Amino acid sequence: MSDTTDKRRIFLVDDHPLVCEGLTILINRQNDMVVCGEASSAPEALQAIEAAKPDAALVDLTLASGSGLELIKDLRVCCPQTALVVLSMHDESTYAERALRAGARGYVMKREATKKVIAALQCVLAGKLFVSDEFARAMTEKAVDFQAPRTGSIVENLSDRELQIFEMLGEGVETREIAESLNIAMKTVQTYCARMKEKFNVDSLNELIREAVRWVETERPR
Repeated sequence: MSDTTDKRRIFLVDDHPLVCEGLTILINRQNDMVVCGEASSAPEALQAIEAAKPDAALVDLTLASGSGLELIKDLRVCCPQTALVVLSMHDESTYAERALRAGARGYVMKREATKKVIAALQCVLAGKLFVSDEFARAMTEKAVDFQAPRTGSIVENLSDRELQIFEMLGEGVETREIAESLNIAMKTVQTYCARMKEKFNVDSLNELIREAVRWVETERPR
C-alpha cells in the first residue's frame, strides 16, 4: 500500500456530517487519494484550505454559513493550486456554468453514483474539466449557436448572489436569516432585493417573493 505522503490530498467542504463521513470513507479507500481535512462553513473552509493547500477540494454550494459559489471565487484567487469540484444537490442546468465561471473544474450532483465523485476528482487532478455528457453537449451547442437564438429568462440573467438570495426567498427564508446565513449585512440583502425587483418589474418585496416561490415550486430544475 502506498504511503499517505504519496497520495493526492482532498479537502471536503460540506455542512452535513454524514455526507462528509461517507465521502471520507469513499476517498480513503482509493490507492492514490486521502482526505486531509474538512470544513462546514465558507469562512472556515477558506482559512483551512489556504493553510492545508490540498490538491483538490469537494465543495457543496449550499452551506450553513456563507456561499459555496463565493467560496470558489475566493479560492481561485488565494489557492489556485487546488482543483475545485462542486458536489451539490442543485441541478447542473442552473448552477454548473456559474460554478465553472467562478473557478470550479468539475460539477457532480449528489444524486449521482458515488463513482462519479472519484471520476471527477481523478479528472480535475489530471488538469481536465469534469461535467456530465448532457451538460457538455448543451454548452457546445450554446458556444456554436447550434440552437435558434433565444433570450435568457430573468432568472438566468440574475447574478450569482442574486440567484442565491432569490432561491432562498422562494424557499421561505426570511431576509434577516438570509443575511445571517450568507454572513452579509441586512442592508446588502435589501440592495440585492431592490435590484431583483427592477429586473422582475415588481414594486414590493412580497411580489418578488411570490415570483421566487413560483420559480422554486414550478420551474427550478430538480
